[in-house]
Amino acid sequence: MFDPGPPAAVTYEQELDDRWTLRFTRDLRHPPERVWQALTDPSLLDQWAPFTALRDLGTPGDATLVMVDGETRVPLDATVRVAEPPALLVYEWGPDLLRWELAPIDGGTRLTLRHTTGGRDMLGKVTAGWHLCVRVLELLLDGTPHGVIRGGDAKRFGFDDLCAAYESRI
Repeated sequence: MFDPGPPAAVTYEQELDDRWTLRFTRDLRHPPERVWQALTDPSLLDQWAPFTALRDLGTPGDATLVMVDGETRVPLDATVRVAEPPALLVYEWGPDLLRWELAPIDGGTRLTLRHTTGGRDMLGKVTAGWHLCVRVLELLLDGTPHGVIRGGDAKRFGFDDLCAAYESRI
């Protein structure tokens, strides 16, 4: 049985251009180098992220991230802007900007995701989606993989409850 866990520490900020930034923080029991690998290696991303990557994201440059929902595949242009292993990964994904910060803490990593997106109305869904993905990442790193949760499948794993909980914080 999959346990998504309680809502994570999050904040939301409205940007000057009417975009919004989610700040999502989770402490993981694994060192930054190991978390970095999971954020950049296509074979590991495929086991936890909402997309597949057509190349390693550990170096700057253009990339393609393919959003997956069941049999539907939607390729989106991406550009890795900053890759400073194992501390900072910043990339554009379609119209969004994702900034992954990894800080060492007590033998583990404080993972902070800042996801800037187009509108306030999507923040609850974006947050719930990342919550599930990061929980799957955590299980993968723990050596007890659950299997990726993407798209419509998320509804079977607590997505709606998480979405409501996060929307109440906006």
